[in-house]
Amino acid sequence: MSRRERVRYWFDNTMAKGTSALIGWLGLASGALILVVTLLSVLLAPGDTERHGSWPGVVWRSLLRTLDPGTMGDDEGTAPFLALMLLATIGGIFLVSSLIGVLTTGLEGKIAELRKGRSRIVERGHTVVLGWSDQVFTVIAELVEANQSRRRSCVAILADRDRIDMEEAIRSAVGDLGRTRVVCRRGDPLKVADLELVSPGTARSIMVLSPPVADADNHVIKVLLSLGARRWDDARPHVVAAVHDSANLPAARLAGGESAHVIDADDIAIQLIVQSHRQSGLSTVCTDLLNYQGHEFYMRPEPALVGITYGQALTAYELGIPVGLRRSDGRVAVNPPHDTVIGADDEVVLLAEDDLLIRLADGPVPIAEDAISTAAPRFRGPERTLLMGWNERAPKIIKLLDAFVEPGSELVIAARCPDDPSESFTCLDNIKVGFVRCDPTDRTRLEDLDVGMYQKIIVLGDTAQDPQRADARTLVTLLHLRDMEETLGDPFSIVSEINDDANREVAQVTKADDFVVSDKLISLMLTQLSENRHLHDVFTDLLDPEGSELYLKPAGGYLRPGAAADFATIIEAARRRGETALGYRVHRRFHEPPSYGVVLNPAKTAPLTLTAHDCVIVLAED
Repeated sequence: MSRRERVRYWFDNTMAKGTSALIGWLGLASGALILVVTLLSVLLAPGDTERHGSWPGVVWRSLLRTLDPGTMGDDEGTAPFLALMLLATIGGIFLVSSLIGVLTTGLEGKIAELRKGRSRIVERGHTVVLGWSDQVFTVIAELVEANQSRRRSCVAILADRDRIDMEEAIRSAVGDLGRTRVVCRRGDPLKVADLELVSPGTARSIMVLSPPVADADNHVIKVLLSLGARRWDDARPHVVAAVHDSANLPAARLAGGESAHVIDADDIAIQLIVQSHRQSGLSTVCTDLLNYQGHEFYMRPEPALVGITYGQALTAYELGIPVGLRRSDGRVAVNPPHDTVIGADDEVVLLAEDDLLIRLADGPVPIAEDAISTAAPRFRGPERTLLMGWNERAPKIIKLLDAFVEPGSELVIAARCPDDPSESFTCLDNIKVGFVRCDPTDRTRLEDLDVGMYQKIIVLGDTAQDPQRADARTLVTLLHLRDMEETLGDPFSIVSEINDDANREVAQVTKADDFVVSDKLISLMLTQLSENRHLHDVFTDLLDPEGSELYLKPAGGYLRPGAAADFATIIEAARRRGETALGYRVHRRFHEPPSYGVVLNPAKTAPLTLTAHDCVIVLAED
């Protein structure tokens, strides 16, 4: 290779280094031009050189003419001097034009790079969201609400999408972000190098979202493995994620490690559907409990309550309702035995609108003894249930339903299944399963089912179709049922599964008793866990059939219908039954958004009168 080729190769490599190298070469060219013009001036026009300040003066004049062509208009001197100044001016025009072009190109390249979202953020104590789906809008909205009391908060999103598109979608769907800054970065959460773009090492928590793809659980597990492969200098922030197939839960928890809380979204949805079937309104209550715009769970030590029992603590707060205890060893007990003594290292789990609004009462609240009902609890008998539609959750729903209903109950499946699914459920303990091949949107076939003979109806979404189309079919089915219900005289309750929460308000015209929007509930739960990892045990206990669960029980079991009382009286009535009262649901407002009649943590002393059709929301073992 010749010297010329080596020099050219070196020059090409230097030019390829980008804007800084180009600016350097232009600077050298400007210096060379000024030096040549100065030397020629000394040689060809020595008189003019002396008149303009010798070497320093000519260098200064050459520099000015290189940068500003208009400066030459006032030049005087001999022809060689003026020609040299003209040469500096013409050379300067090319050099300055090139410099402007290089700077413009460099700035455009930098802006394009920033638009790609490939720069590393520098934050501390922020929330990291890995992945992108429709759940992200619910998550961001809830984090914005949760962070309103903080001066400065940040949410960093890492997804393989255009940064500008993500930010515009969030602004459009969420609106005002308040004090929360949302920073989007484009990258693959499966790559450890891309994870560094959102500074996971200094984050407060990390949330992994399931993408809208067929193998979403595999993606979540791979992201958890990527987080495990990263080297953590300090304590690893807690990670929250959800899988939709129960079979993938052990693998996901193993991939996430001890610092990760992985929830079974499918199992939670199934439990909500089954329990809402037994007591309509449960899904609405759970949404309110998980929603930061309503009331949430908090944990706090309460030295003033040390030594008294949990039952006594139920009436000790002016604002806030105790729902359980977090013991010194970390175990959480929701609605523990009311004679449980609160220890010095225990924390009280409270339901409150905000942690700043929790306040102990100055003294005991008067109880309206004459308003407390002495009616015995009503026991359920065998039930007839109609299950309309079929999806992958249906088998688990039927098996869980068998554990709750009384012996002798019946369930009929009405779906478009090519084969009879009831043949798989011949060994259940309490429920007998039948099957009728039927399109739930076909009014003629629905009328043939004689729906009036069922007390409960569950309408499942068709997961084989697009979520919006599946919801449309569900709405048609609900409208048919609503019309038939009015003719029959309100003989049954309806619980329906909805994919998109936006369709819930549309579906209110059908006046179904409850809607289970599983994806939204999972998003709300993930957000709660990202803010407080210890709430995982609270939610697990609430959904565990073995412990205390949420119930909506007839108000007549607590207050005499029409009697003047207050919520403190309801708390006392529930305490005497070993239960914890959280609120009530007004029947006449069942179909009025946004609360749908649910009132949680009401004022203790505000006047309250309930009818026999209203419900009291309690934590109880049965």
